[in-house]
Amino acid sequence: MTKQHSHPHKRLELSGLKRRLRGQSKKVTGPRAAILEVLRKHPHPLTNKEIFAGMPRGQCDLATIYRSMHLLEKMGMVKRFDFGDSVARFELIGENDDGHHHHLVCTKCSEVVEVDECFPETIEKKIAAKNRFKGVTHKLEFFGICPDCQ
Repeated sequence: MTKQHSHPHKRLELSGLKRRLRGQSKKVTGPRAAILEVLRKHPHPLTNKEIFAGMPRGQCDLATIYRSMHLLEKMGMVKRFDFGDSVARFELIGENDDGHHHHLVCTKCSEVVEVDECFPETIEKKIAAKNRFKGVTHKLEFFGICPDCQ
């Protein structure tokens, strides 16, 4: 399990999250509410298994978590991250937030730190123009050894 890092803008209210579900004609089931609560309390990206471990016992099965995360991602309520180990991790995103940010991940203990800096849009435009691509975006995660593991 990854260690927590500071992520103050992710403190979303459960009532607002439920409203977003209802606003897209989705039911607020017990398992969905519990998944949102787990994600809300953990300001770092979580795997499906970590979400399952944080759920009240007997609330739902792992397959329900996988289906719910797929739905929440499609609805734009969570963003998927891959830290190079082919394991999907999910983080809540605000209603008017695209969730675009990067992480610094310790290769020894898996501590995750959110990185506020990002590439200027001019670099994306230059890369796109040079290669005749349109609609270029990027995903970038950094890896290293944290101070505690050095």
